[in-house]
Amino acid sequence: MLTAIKPKKRTILLYLLVPVAMFVFTVFVPLVTALVYSFYEWKGGPQKTFTGLTNYITLFHDGTFWQAFGHNIYLVVACIIGQIGIAFILVLMVNSRVVKLKGIHRTFGFFPSTISAVCLGLIWNMIYHNQYGIINWFLRTIGRPDLCKVWLNETKLVMLLVSIPLIWQYIGYYMVIILSAISSISTEIFESAEIDGANGIQSALYITLPLIKNTMLVCITLCIAGNMKAFDNIYVMTKGGPGTSSMVMAMYGYQVSFNQSNMGYGSCISVGIFVLSLLVIGGAQGLIKRLTREKEA
Repeated sequence: MLTAIKPKKRTILLYLLVPVAMFVFTVFVPLVTALVYSFYEWKGGPQKTFTGLTNYITLFHDGTFWQAFGHNIYLVVACIIGQIGIAFILVLMVNSRVVKLKGIHRTFGFFPSTISAVCLGLIWNMIYHNQYGIINWFLRTIGRPDLCKVWLNETKLVMLLVSIPLIWQYIGYYMVIILSAISSISTEIFESAEIDGANGIQSALYITLPLIKNTMLVCITLCIAGNMKAFDNIYVMTKGGPGTSSMVMAMYGYQVSFNQSNMGYGSCISVGIFVLSLLVIGGAQGLIKRLTREKEA
């Protein structure tokens, strides 16, 4: 008779230690290192000069950093509405009885999420191109060449223009999450609502949303975290320009650290990004939970 081999507790602990060690090494070690370097004036060489809170005082009065923070908040709001909002609507449409070939719609909806952010930035760069881009081509085709612009040089439009690729890329990602949450809801609930005379919009607002509120909170948290560290697409498309019109915090930290060789202040910016991201995520979660409790009461 065969007996199961029981591994020793020491062996189990060693196996569990590997992912914990990797997590600590890749997350906490860089964070602590950045925190230490943020108290120094350091150009990347062997010499470092301790400056105390000087970098943090400079950061507090740095207009470019706070402008970049505002741009990140713009991305957060735009992507919560665009990514999660559109994903929720598309999931309802895909789940409806009218739509056929649901599997194909789900696959194509998720496809943009598989594209590299750099490739995506290059694709949308071509779309916005002033000579060869599809937008200006369309305007010339309909006889409105006067509306053609160098789109990414428009300071008032550039944040909207760089938000669109981000929204387009991750709609499918949130569709998968929301779809899995809705699939776990019993169909009897929707059938009962339909018998009671509820239409599609009423079912979505008063049945579906309340039942998947925890999933939506997770989606919002992921969306905030992702857009507070936005970098790739914007770097490829505008590099923060024109001027600092599309500068985001991660890109500003990159430029200060590597273009200006100011590693100490760049580390301070990284710590600032971390703290502000925690505050924004915590504030958003607290606000949503408070609004949910008030609505339930």
